[in-house]
Amino acid sequence: MHSASPSSPVWRAASSAPYRSISAAVSGPGAARKLLKGSSAGRSEPAHSGGSGTAGVPSPAVPAPALVFRKRGEAYTAEDMADDAVAVMAALGWESAHLLGVSLGGAVAQRVALRHPRRVRTLTTMAAVPGDVHGLRTLCYIRTSTLARFARLRFPDTPEGAVEAGVAVSRLLASPRRPFDEAAAREAAGRNPDRGMHDQQAQSRQIGAQWHGPPIEALSRPALVLHGEDDPLIKPVAGRVIARRVPGARLVLLPRVGHEIPEPAWDRIAAEVRALADTSAPGPAAARRD
Repeated sequence: MHSASPSSPVWRAASSAPYRSISAAVSGPGAARKLLKGSSAGRSEPAHSGGSGTAGVPSPAVPAPALVFRKRGEAYTAEDMADDAVAVMAALGWESAHLLGVSLGGAVAQRVALRHPRRVRTLTTMAAVPGDVHGLRTLCYIRTSTLARFARLRFPDTPEGAVEAGVAVSRLLASPRRPFDEAAAREAAGRNPDRGMHDQQAQSRQIGAQWHGPPIEALSRPALVLHGEDDPLIKPVAGRVIARRVPGARLVLLPRVGHEIPEPAWDRIAAEVRALADTSAPGPAAARRD
């Protein structure tokens, strides 16, 4: 995991506001770096807790609807999240990138493409809602019954409890039409158990962050919309709406996939993203906005 402090280049590029951390998870062989990560397995990168960061198990004191509608404390806007992703790219020396965002990360990826179009070669969203909705407008895309199941989960606040929580959330978000790979979920949850969701207020702020930019109809980058047919958290209609509203976007519904990226679907997802990347050109010549 890579994090930024107020004195780091990433921090200076991102904001002059009070301290917030920026984190990116890296897993598997090679040098791939995740810039945007959606909620999936009860794990968090503190910068975007709740989606581009955490999917977590709600604390017993917070009702499930609060995950979407709870009022925020200190301001951390949707624009901040988009700018933080670009700041990570800048710190890595990347002029532009192919973005793939999952869950809340998918909404953030849309906002990056709207706010910094020159930095985006292609845009892929997966298991996401339209990037210009928030608060009550999000409700029509979310299966609140799954949030209620999250709220009923109880685990000790220990490393072992964090692992069990990660497995439980992975199970809830998996497709019921595919055998659940508990061993893989447990291995992933146990890799860094201290990264489980601990800050409910941070999660609520970042899920509820308001977007003040243009609608997604203004997106100009080549776009792909992926969504699991069996997503138990974000209804597939969300993907259909994104694909309908974004000019030229292509929709791919993934069979036997939930709110997850299961290994049997990796090859299909990689092939779809590669096909999009192969047809793309460098970012537009419009004036830079970052």
